[in-house]
Amino acid sequence: MDNISCSCERATANLFIGKGKVEEIAMLAQAEEVDTIIFSHDLSGTQQRNLEEVLGKKTIDRTQLILDIFARHAKSPEGKMQVELAQLEYLIPRLVGKGIMLSRTGGGIGTSGPGETKLEVDRRRIRKKIDKLKSDLKQVALHRVTMRKKRKDNLLPTVALVGYTSAGKSTLLNALTNAGQPVAETLFTTLDTLYKGLQLSSGENIVISDTVGFLHNLPHHLIEAFKATLEEVAQADLLVHVLDASHERIYEHSKAVLEVLKALGAHEKPVITALNKIDLIEDKSWLARLSGDFERSVLISSKAKTNLELLLTEIAKEFKGRMVKLQLLIPHKRMDLVDLFYREGKVEDISYLQEGIKIKLSLPKILSDKLLHGKEIEIL
Repeated sequence: MDNISCSCERATANLFIGKGKVEEIAMLAQAEEVDTIIFSHDLSGTQQRNLEEVLGKKTIDRTQLILDIFARHAKSPEGKMQVELAQLEYLIPRLVGKGIMLSRTGGGIGTSGPGETKLEVDRRRIRKKIDKLKSDLKQVALHRVTMRKKRKDNLLPTVALVGYTSAGKSTLLNALTNAGQPVAETLFTTLDTLYKGLQLSSGENIVISDTVGFLHNLPHHLIEAFKATLEEVAQADLLVHVLDASHERIYEHSKAVLEVLKALGAHEKPVITALNKIDLIEDKSWLARLSGDFERSVLISSKAKTNLELLLTEIAKEFKGRMVKLQLLIPHKRMDLVDLFYREGKVEDISYLQEGIKIKLSLPKILSDKLLHGKEIEIL
């Protein structure tokens, strides 16, 4: 694939770039038998139409490319609704001047239309569909609030994996939890948030979530469309920022992720930086530099499962104050509590005595406070 860059003081209204550069691109596209030309900047409907007329090739912009990739990877009803909403919100301001936008054959973003005579009808129809999708996604958001409340009621802290697309978040989730999350060397493989439970060495049970990958200059309406999903990031107790340490643009990727986190109101949350894919790096001095440049960082390889225990230890430090060590004596009739202790804490020793069951363990402080109000449990 050929990349062409050009410098101009301001975009032109009709072609975005100068006519000479467009003609140069047309000649190259013809020589290389290119099917599609992609602009790294958003194009207006008029610019896109004019460019296609001059170039004689399908022409799309960066946002259209992202939306097409999203559409291919959307599997769940929620994911499909979010993608459709983003597509329609991208489309509606481009109806004016586009003229033939909605009638192209072949489907997908950037394909043609019925023309200016039906413009208002099209606009009303699209706005009605947008309102319906927003309403449906609000219901999804309410369901997410209910599920988050349930997790909080169950005393489960949440850790969200965030990062630039293709940084290795899904591979990390699989390595930590055997989640079986699909993994591919493609952009935005994950669109739907996945949750998996994990017990730390301290005995603390946590929930880890995998989220949609970020991108530099992620269009605002994409953030809005995926707000129900991305709110999980804003509500998490801890963020693990996964970075591809082998990528030459790692610092740019980090900055892009931080910008999206700021847009979500999650930029002040505690963050652990997981510098991933160290198995692809031979220069150890580069790894040392990266460790110094990113605070609270851990060098890992999700694929090779290198240093994952170090990462889990760092995560456990965040929740250390939530666990308390106890030695209890409970009556034999309360075997249900034994099951609870194994499920929600870390049992270090257990003895079945004549007077009851003696247990040495660590429990989440909130849970221990609730249980120790009863008279059946004796603190030793």
